[in-house]
Amino acid sequence: MPESTNQVLYRKYRPQNWKDVLGQDHIVSVLEGALKLGNISHAYLFSGSRGLGKTTVARILARELGASENDIIEIDGASNRGVDEARNLREAVRTLPFDSKCKVYIIDEVHMLTKDAFNTLLKTLEEPPAHVIFILATTELDKVLETIVSRCQTFIFKKQNEESLASFAHNIAKKEGFELSKDAAELIAVLGDGSFRDTHGVLQKIFSFSKDKKISVEKVELVSGAPSVALVRDFLFAILEKDIAKGFDAVKKAGEKNTDMDIFLKLVLHRLRAAFIIRFTKNIKDAEAHFGGEETEFLKRIAGTEGAHISSETLSILLDARVNIRYFFISELPLEMALVKILNN
Repeated sequence: MPESTNQVLYRKYRPQNWKDVLGQDHIVSVLEGALKLGNISHAYLFSGSRGLGKTTVARILARELGASENDIIEIDGASNRGVDEARNLREAVRTLPFDSKCKVYIIDEVHMLTKDAFNTLLKTLEEPPAHVIFILATTELDKVLETIVSRCQTFIFKKQNEESLASFAHNIAKKEGFELSKDAAELIAVLGDGSFRDTHGVLQKIFSFSKDKKISVEKVELVSGAPSVALVRDFLFAILEKDIAKGFDAVKKAGEKNTDMDIFLKLVLHRLRAAFIIRFTKNIKDAEAHFGGEETEFLKRIAGTEGAHISSETLSILLDARVNIRYFFISELPLEMALVKILNN
């Protein structure tokens, strides 16, 4: 599918004002309040992982500050990272706005600037013209010079939890005329990995390949290449029943289907977390609302006396395995090692 098609939903549902911005209330409320009081900073820094709405909020803020499209200048830090580009920017900010009271420069991926470019930008931030406001955005705040950070009003965008993304997926599906099952929405939320944009991308792909308006978890698995829920259950059953051969077989089958082992393990951990919540809080309603009845019954088995072997130590071992997956050439190996460690305890 062409890349442009993947972006259709994201563009269609891109927030256009404050009330449309989801999951970042702590930022929206502060910015709205500052605008009402006229407490405007000359430089803002938005940080957070991809697809959380940093650039979208930057554009909304620019419009709320009174800048027209002609006076909102977006710069890609990755493509304009050198000192020459930074010097050109220093000269450009001196020119007056075209038809607004201010000019707003949005610099995306600002952490990609070279050290010399950062130093040149710093001089501009130290003594900016009165008509210029900077909004910097980054996915890697630790790579931005502290001297730059100290001269900006900083906002950290929150990664979205799976409950929020599942609800988000349901709402988008409904608007597009699709019926999304609970377990399908849950899997889409996992695949979205905390990002609205990535969730949009998964939905777009599924909608494009769906022959009808009903989206099941099996359809999501087929289209996205995600691991099947059955294999995830088999892995957990292996721990429950202390059957290492069964666990190895589940991992092997997942590998044969070219499953992303990181997503596989994330689904395992997601269910273990739900089981622990049921075990210690006796709250089953939330699990039923999120997973549905059949999956909740499975989680109750894990949470009950039958799942006594599934402990906080089990959870810790699997969390370590997920951290290690990215470093292993054989992605199945961390799961296999974790199984051995869990079942030999």
